[in-house]
Amino acid sequence: MVTDAPKNAIILAAGCGSRLRPLTDLRPKPLIEVNGTSILHNALRNLETVGVEEVTIVVGYRKDAIQYACGSRFGGLRIKYVESTVFDRTGSAYSLWLARDALLSGDCFLLEGDVFFEEDALRYLIICRSTDVAAVVPFDDSMEGSAVLLSQNGFISGFRLKQTASNLVADGPKLFKTMNLLRLSAPTLKATIVPTLDDIIAAGARQTYTEELFGYLIERRGLQLAAARCDGLSWYEIDNAEDLQIAERIFRNRMNAYTPTRDSQTR
Repeated sequence: MVTDAPKNAIILAAGCGSRLRPLTDLRPKPLIEVNGTSILHNALRNLETVGVEEVTIVVGYRKDAIQYACGSRFGGLRIKYVESTVFDRTGSAYSLWLARDALLSGDCFLLEGDVFFEEDALRYLIICRSTDVAAVVPFDDSMEGSAVLLSQNGFISGFRLKQTASNLVADGPKLFKTMNLLRLSAPTLKATIVPTLDDIIAAGARQTYTEELFGYLIERRGLQLAAARCDGLSWYEIDNAEDLQIAERIFRNRMNAYTPTRDSQTR
């Protein structure tokens, strides 16, 4: 077990997952399964393996299903829940703000609830010498969504939202895809991230996304966010049915499916 990993983690899992309908008509996106293992259970298993002890899950859509699937303990993890009652009209930064008590509890991992990834992605975050770090991979023509630029010394210098293959040009800056997996330090959370979240929500900007938050923190508040290069690791962000098929292909031969039984969880 890694001994210097954060003991706490936050998973943002409140969204509707509308692009995965009808699969999400009766269950939330984090409970969608990849080769028999749900996105959320995979994340919890990986967090437990690297030494996390407590996880706060922000729930909203079909919250009861997540609470039933994970209970108050998952293996050796203590599970807490924070509910968003306005999940259908707020962005992920609002969900993060709701979990501000957990953010102030010490160093933590921050995960989005739609990323299926292998355990080593967390280990790459842990071994990075910087105290605040985000997992990234090179942006290729099969990807879309948020991208970042890196400075020469390996820090994220800016965010670019809604990127596609058309944004990749031979003579343009090299883009990297954010994996929505971060490790954040207690001092940064207390002095920078939580106060900025307070400001954003007080200003009424409830539809802000976490990518916009971190872009603002880097460009306006001096956040030094290092990039952990996870080139070659297996992972996929699952937004639609095609993404799910790709994730299943990636992990079919790379990881053993893991489906926790009720006996493995203390409810």
